[in-house]
Amino acid sequence: MNELEKTISSMNFQYFGTGQHKINAEAFLEREKAVLLDVRAKEEIETVKLQLKHHLTVLEIPFHELPSRIGELPKDKFIGVFCSSGVRSTIAFAYLKSSGYENIKIIEGRYFEFMEAILPGKLFKHLKK
Repeated sequence: MNELEKTISSMNFQYFGTGQHKINAEAFLEREKAVLLDVRAKEEIETVKLQLKHHLTVLEIPFHELPSRIGELPKDKFIGVFCSSGVRSTIAFAYLKSSGYENIKIIEGRYFEFMEAILPGKLFKHLKK
């Protein structure tokens, strides 16, 4: 059994039922030394760029480039995977888990929840800490 098969085999009902694979946008933004892995296509990133310099590091690696660029991802930091629909981030999550990344979650909520989490009032509250 290869690593991807082992990883998928470990993701049973309890794993998904307890939400171990996801984090909401607001909780993710409160993490220290976290990395946002944006796996959207280049065209999506150019249209809506997530510049979160007051929060955390953003790595823009389009989903189809992830295998060739996996070395850019730190294994010693918490990684939140983001895309516009949740499909690519879910596949990227499984791929990275099978590649030895343990401290990783899917950011849930897509654009709406993410934009809600960085509204001025919430951003101000975060910067005051």
